[in-house]
Amino acid sequence: MQSQCVRHAVLPALVAVAAAAAAAAGLFGPAPTGGSAAAQGRSLPVFEVDAAWPTVPEGMRLGAPSSIAIDAEDNVWVLHRPLTLPAEQDALAAPPVVVFDGDGNFIKAWGGPGAGYEWPQREHGLHIDHEGFVWLGGNNCATNGVPRVQPVNDDQLLKFTADGTFVLQIGRSNRSQGNADTMNVNRPSDQQVHAPTNELFVADGYGNRRVAVFDAGTGSFKRMWGAFGDAPVEDNQCQVQAPTSFPDPGPSRFNVLHAIRVSNDGIVYAADRENRRVQAFTLDGTFVGQVITPDAPFARNLALSADPEQQFLYVGGDNGIVAVDRATLEILGTLRPEGILGTGHHIATDSQGNLYLAATGAGMQKLTYQGMSDPQ
Repeated sequence: MQSQCVRHAVLPALVAVAAAAAAAAGLFGPAPTGGSAAAQGRSLPVFEVDAAWPTVPEGMRLGAPSSIAIDAEDNVWVLHRPLTLPAEQDALAAPPVVVFDGDGNFIKAWGGPGAGYEWPQREHGLHIDHEGFVWLGGNNCATNGVPRVQPVNDDQLLKFTADGTFVLQIGRSNRSQGNADTMNVNRPSDQQVHAPTNELFVADGYGNRRVAVFDAGTGSFKRMWGAFGDAPVEDNQCQVQAPTSFPDPGPSRFNVLHAIRVSNDGIVYAADRENRRVQAFTLDGTFVGQVITPDAPFARNLALSADPEQQFLYVGGDNGIVAVDRATLEILGTLRPEGILGTGHHIATDSQGNLYLAATGAGMQKLTYQGMSDPQ
């Protein structure tokens, strides 16, 4: 898989030092037999598909799984789209938020329209923060013609307790005024709370072309930025615009900012899906660098490896999960265990290093971490 990488001089040295230390210490455990080949002499994580995960209760149906998140107990939270089921299965449809344990046993389900908030028409991104609060949004466009949904824009984010009690709404349905709007989002894709600052970082996303940051306690707007850390560029289109060439460094605007992750050491990674690149920033939006691929789909989603230094950035692409060296932003290889559901739509890792995929039209999946490959 060909990659092009541009790095900015402000890349913190601590990222490189931490990743090198993690690799040297073998923090992912012993190397297994077989598995993916290492790139450039590096060991890579090895995964195996757990074909039995999860166990959905009899008489319950899930629609297209859109997003997946992990809580502090390694329970797996799935956000799905009940309205993608045939109308005749409505009575069997699970609520939009469904929780399983790591073994795939059903725990609980909740969510959907209720008093005091506007539930999104087309569920998209899910995140469980460090205090156990549940954040979710949607990406419906009023003119996209998706069956069974109301013709409104999902311009809001919702915050709930773990039992589904409503806490906070940022923005209002159908209210976005574009990238300069500090009150609303515009069809957001993904979000994550950075615990040390209690800030909500939003991939805002389908309608807007920005990273937006809010106070996770009050919902108040704090700052925003676009591609390369510049001011966001307006380009609100209902239909996804798919370019056909991918020169480095790429356009001056994001094109479906689809996923966002903030590392333990405070680097923000933004998956610019249709531009096939991941850009990295400091917490204040200063551009750090990027990795871009011209020859295969890339930046479908993001997750960070489970070791304390988070040496690997996992990126959905190339019909699998691409492992990127977080210190150098170099592609090390593509992980494709037998039976994987492609790139996934959104992905997440638990504390044991297992990967979980929500793959809209294909279902959901657990990739069990098997250790590290032998260096080659």
